Amino acid sequence: MMKYVKRFLVVLLALFILLGVTLGVIGYREFKRVTDQISIQDKVAEIRDQEHFVNYKDIAPQLLQATVAIEDRRFYDHGGIDVIGLGRALLDNITAKKVVGGGSTITQQLAKNMYFGYETNITRKMGEFFVARELESKYTKKEILELYVNIINYGDNHIGIWEASQGYYQCMPSELTLKQASMLAGIPQSPSNFQLSDHLESARTRQKAVLEAMVKEDMITYAESVQARDH
Repeated sequence: MMKYVKRFLVVLLALFILLGVTLGVIGYREFKRVTDQISIQDKVAEIRDQEHFVNYKDIAPQLLQATVAIEDRRFYDHGGIDVIGLGRALLDNITAKKVVGGGSTITQQLAKNMYFGYETNITRKMGEFFVARELESKYTKKEILELYVNIINYGDNHIGIWEASQGYYQCMPSELTLKQASMLAGIPQSPSNFQLSDHLESARTRQKAVLEAMVKEDMITYAESVQARDH
């Protein structure tokens, strides 16, 4: 009996290895396809040349902290792919019996927005992994976070933190308060469901989650989180 169990496990392991290699080949081919059209360096230069691109130093620290806390709390520790986050997302999806999260890092989301848009399939997802790893090898965490908040969708047709700050609060990104920053940081997960024009209550609920995440990561105190809520 043990002999058959061992054979089964060996075959299962071999299948997993074959699947991993196959997905790796598919992902690398997709990575080469998109980066041959425009290199990562040229794509980044294109983003930085946009009229309203905002440098890291000109963005309120609260917005950057809130983004990391709610989107990717291990952002400064992983190399673009958060294996722990992927495992947690898989477990959550199995428990909920539906897709409730994807475990994508900020770097992966940047890669997705740079090259793959919002249409998701296995080929693009695997290509996204390779782009994310390349971004991590060529750019600092500050640069990646800076690029991310400059191209992400904040709802109500506001793309990037300059448009979001101006459109929602008529201020510069450097002037965002904790209350405003925590509200904005929650929107990119689902812009159409959290945009402030017609989903303010949902956005407030999301803001509370952002502030709680910031407290958990010791970025702010509980008292500060209560004071910052948009009641």
